[in-house]
Amino acid sequence: MIIVRHLLAILLLPFLAVVVVPYWLLTSWADIDTRWGNISPLECLPRTLGVGLFVCGLVLFSWCVGLFAQVGHGTLAPWDPTRKLVAVGPYRYVRNPMIGGVFAVLLGLALIWGSWVVGVWVLLFGLVNHTYFIFSEEPGLERRFGHSFLTYKANVPRWIPRSKPWEG
Repeated sequence: MIIVRHLLAILLLPFLAVVVVPYWLLTSWADIDTRWGNISPLECLPRTLGVGLFVCGLVLFSWCVGLFAQVGHGTLAPWDPTRKLVAVGPYRYVRNPMIGGVFAVLLGLALIWGSWVVGVWVLLFGLVNHTYFIFSEEPGLERRFGHSFLTYKANVPRWIPRSKPWEG
């Protein structure tokens, strides 16, 4: 049952953002979108950077999902949240590494494909998540975890990682 909860949350949220929306954008906006042509030296650098971002983002996202299950006893979904505050692993450096991982995957795809339309989606995805975290996620965490989250929030930045892990 636990695996089903996690798979459902992943299918409904990050899969939608990373697979369904980019596919729809690439097919719906194909006439005006840019794409890399044949492999040329100018395309190798952004494509290579894109592959690196994609892989690192996927690894970070997967690590965070595992921490939500093992440490937080919940999922990434707002309807099935963690029951314990997760402040270990990458969460010792930055409060939202999971969304950072998804953002890296999306940015990697935009670079791999050379698609400005997917690039705009990456920016919109970041803006929507930033707004959601400020007005919904963080107030909800404050209500659920109280002082523990407030202390964590005061010591760990939202998006830009700390240089040293927080020892909370």
